[in-house]
Amino acid sequence: MKSSQLRRYALFATLAIAAFLLADSADAGFLLLAIGHCDSFDGPVLKLARKALETGNVNYVLPWVRPTDEGQIRHAFEHALKVRSLGEEARSLADLHFFETLVRIHRAGEGEPYTGLKPSGRDLGPAIPAADRALDDGSADAVVRLLSEAVRHGVHERLRAAISRKGFDVNDVAAGRRYVESYVPYVHYVEKLWEAASAPPHAHHAPHAAPAHVH
Repeated sequence: MKSSQLRRYALFATLAIAAFLLADSADAGFLLLAIGHCDSFDGPVLKLARKALETGNVNYVLPWVRPTDEGQIRHAFEHALKVRSLGEEARSLADLHFFETLVRIHRAGEGEPYTGLKPSGRDLGPAIPAADRALDDGSADAVVRLLSEAVRHGVHERLRAAISRKGFDVNDVAAGRRYVESYVPYVHYVEKLWEAASAPPHAHHAPHAAPAHVH
């Protein structure tokens, strides 16, 4: 694959992720919390937590916490290993306590609250499962097709709404306000997509700053 194609794929993927997360700026934080699956039993963190306990190797989960939190995880892990040896019921309780500790500390490192462990099989929408499958099969093609279509649809819908109200009579103030009600969401949507696409690929998610383009 040519480098120009790779850049285009990366751009589409970044834009599309922003489209899923930032479809409505007022709800952006809630949407991010809703789709995350690191607190689910079928998510990557808890799958690795099980493997760590089964093998006795805490290194499986340490990449998912900040270096400053590593001591807490090591302590909780060693405690869990000791308690697990006391019997089946103790094993279950020890595992649960370790899972909760790990997820709570992981989410704190992302600046997000701990809201409990979530069951397997939740509906996460199409994007996250597709992203996970891409990691397994080594191809981004399916993810790019899925997400680029979401971006295309999001931009077209907002642009169409703004265009339909653009040609208003200057003396019709109510019509002018209806245009503004379509213009502002359209421009903010495009702006947020561009900000996400322009960010360094290794940048960690941070709380949303106030948009540079203010109306």
